[in-house]
Amino acid sequence: QVQLVESGGGLVQAGGSLRLSCAASGRAFSGYLMAWFRQAPGKEREFVASIRWSGGLTNYADSIKGRFTISREYAKNTVYLQMDSLKPEDTAIYYCAANPTGSVYYSSSYVYTYWGQGTQVTVSS
Repeated sequence: QVQLVESGGGLVQAGGSLRLSCAASGRAFSGYLMAWFRQAPGKEREFVASIRWSGGLTNYADSIKGRFTISREYAKNTVYLQMDSLKPEDTAIYYCAANPTGSVYYSSSYVYTYWGQGTQVTVSS
């Protein structure tokens, strides 16, 4: 069973930066798709970014293009989300997700089978 644990969330002022981490364990991740989603209070969970573990192909939501960067570190079995130029509307719980197959261009949360518990990101104005 794959387990995902997010960390790195917190409170930051608008224009600031945060780096989220997703530590994965339980099995080998070669060939997996990894992604970040977020959910604000009273809203649906939305796609943020995805990456293919092998090869590094990425995809980003239009709302964060140019501000967020998804990456992975093989030796630590960890996926990162570097968030720069943060805005108050970025405030949400951020979730790490994984799936053994698929395309980075699949943005629906329903195609991902493994999920972390989430980490809170709050951006003040």
